[in-house]
Amino acid sequence: MAAPDVPGRPALVPALTRADLTALVVNTIIGSGVFGLPLLVTGLLGALSPVGYLLAALGIAFIVLCFAEVSAQFRAAGGPYLYARQAFGRFVGVQVGWITWLMRISAAAATARIFVAYLAVFWPAAASGLAQALLITALFAALAAVNYRGVRAGARASNWLLIAKLVPLALFAAIGIWFVRAANFFAWKPAPGPAPPHRLQAVLLLIFAFGGFDNAMFPASEMRDPRRDAPFALLTGMAIVVVFYLSIQVVFQGVLNPAALPPLAAAQPLSAAAERFLGRPGAWLMAAGAMISIWGWFAATILGTPRLTFAMSERGDLPRWLGKVHPRFRTPYISILLYVGASWLLALSGSFAWNASLSAVARLLTYGLTCAALPVFRRRDPSAAVFRAPGGWLAPALGLGFCAVLLTQMNRTEFLLLGATVLLASLSWRLTRRSAAAA
Repeated sequence: MAAPDVPGRPALVPALTRADLTALVVNTIIGSGVFGLPLLVTGLLGALSPVGYLLAALGIAFIVLCFAEVSAQFRAAGGPYLYARQAFGRFVGVQVGWITWLMRISAAAATARIFVAYLAVFWPAAASGLAQALLITALFAALAAVNYRGVRAGARASNWLLIAKLVPLALFAAIGIWFVRAANFFAWKPAPGPAPPHRLQAVLLLIFAFGGFDNAMFPASEMRDPRRDAPFALLTGMAIVVVFYLSIQVVFQGVLNPAALPPLAAAQPLSAAAERFLGRPGAWLMAAGAMISIWGWFAATILGTPRLTFAMSERGDLPRWLGKVHPRFRTPYISILLYVGASWLLALSGSFAWNASLSAVARLLTYGLTCAALPVFRRRDPSAAVFRAPGGWLAPALGLGFCAVLLTQMNRTEFLLLGATVLLASLSWRLTRRSAAAA
């Protein structure tokens, strides 16, 4: 399903290769979560934390299979917004578009907060006050400038930063595994209180860590061959991520003893663990790795997410000026600036845990609707020559059920914010429908 032609508007350039897409998937998943969540998840699950990672990975796997099949049928920008719009109509599509945008700006805000937390290993003043605000501003501005100038420049930045981020994580896992002690590993106890809510809350947080792959599907109109490349990138990228996450969690949990946690562990858990087996240089290595990782994540998300508002504008679901393409660089430059500005404001006003939880809840809604869209597309075109998720109806059913169970963990604030987003989306849908009727 290709993008509609808009007379007089410069076209986006199909320049993203299979390797670019795979790097984009990994880059949009491995960001701040791997550096910020190990202590939070271990505090909730204790020694069973790796099991929590496996359960989250299994649930996400069903969702990724649904995305792999659905995304292969589209050549237009928009990702989950476009899938929902084609499957369930314009109203549902607009809702998904707005909720997805909320998810992406809250994820960017959470990630920016982790960036300054790890920078504080080198410069303690970075963790608060004016220095923190200026650093967050510089982080967003630098990568906005790169992506403003072209999709190839953004893809190259994403690819190189992915390599740079995986090196310190691989070293952490490969060296740290020799310092794991069973006594440390099993000394971690889950937080007091009822077990099921804690376990579900931990898996909800892990959805933030495993999520983000949908961002790589937004720029479908700039992919060379989305029918073949999108499923390959999603499945290969997720496999790489699972290996890294599990090995890092095992090392973190087996190196640190909960009875003697260093002060560094609260804000920079991986730096605290690396310091135990590599000394102070280990803490510096992981702090530098966290900042590179987050920089890489931003390079990927600022490439992908603005294509969402571009796609919504292209179909008349948002004002036309959001779909403007730069005449020289061929990028949706106004959508890029809008996404960066909104994420920057949220980063200055909320904590990592709050933004991460909000992002996880919002993405469950969009993921669930993509799972629900898959049977619709199968009925419409049962012989479509695309990747097919194995197991018949199993993947969409389990993916949808997984999302529904975790959505029960929403707190009041998240519920109110999602409700406000739904109201804004409904207002947007009504206004754009009236504008179309008047035209």
